[in-house]
Amino acid sequence: MGEAIGQVLPTAIGVALSPLPIVAVVLMLVTPRGRVNGPAFVLGWIVGLVVVGAIVLPLAGGLDADEGGAPADWVSALKLVLGLLLCLLAVRQFRGRPHAGEQPQTPKWMAALDTFTPGKAAGTGALLSGLNPKNLLLAVAAAVTIAHTGIGGGEQAGAYAVFVVVATLGVGIPVALSIALGERARELLDRLEGWMSQHNAAIMSVVLLILGVKLIGDAVSGFSA
Repeated sequence: MGEAIGQVLPTAIGVALSPLPIVAVVLMLVTPRGRVNGPAFVLGWIVGLVVVGAIVLPLAGGLDADEGGAPADWVSALKLVLGLLLCLLAVRQFRGRPHAGEQPQTPKWMAALDTFTPGKAAGTGALLSGLNPKNLLLAVAAAVTIAHTGIGGGEQAGAYAVFVVVATLGVGIPVALSIALGERARELLDRLEGWMSQHNAAIMSVVLLILGVKLIGDAVSGFSA
């Protein structure tokens, strides 16, 4: 299981470093229902990632992801496709970055965060973790990587649970700070939100490019094994 955890940690960090969800949860925390909606958002985020793993792990395990100690060809092919898609997303993010003097645009739904109920906050968290294209690709890549190590089902679930915990740190830490520090966390969270909003495209471009190249490299190694 240790090998599987080691292989998916970079991917988990890539999910954790998701500026848009972090900005969303920070903005949610300063609304009147923030102390309820923030934890609900994190819970939804976790559920979204767990659902992806619950679907992909059994599928990947049932398709013989491991062949004689080496990843099956379909695993390498899938990693290659996922890696290329991540690189394309990186290029798209970089091209869409705000230029000097421009203010970054935020999704229109963020303007309604102060009207969110806990249920809507949880649903938004689940959508941003499980259906957001970037996070979905990374979660699928993590589940496939875990499956191809050939470990048992229980150990696969444990390795994926570690992936989920690390992938949740980005949205979980602001919520923990808000609960622990109360109003004292307001200034820190405002600065975090401003920095993340301004550098969203640059952060995501770098993260996606690094992870995309890693997956492509893993695929090439798998084909040559």
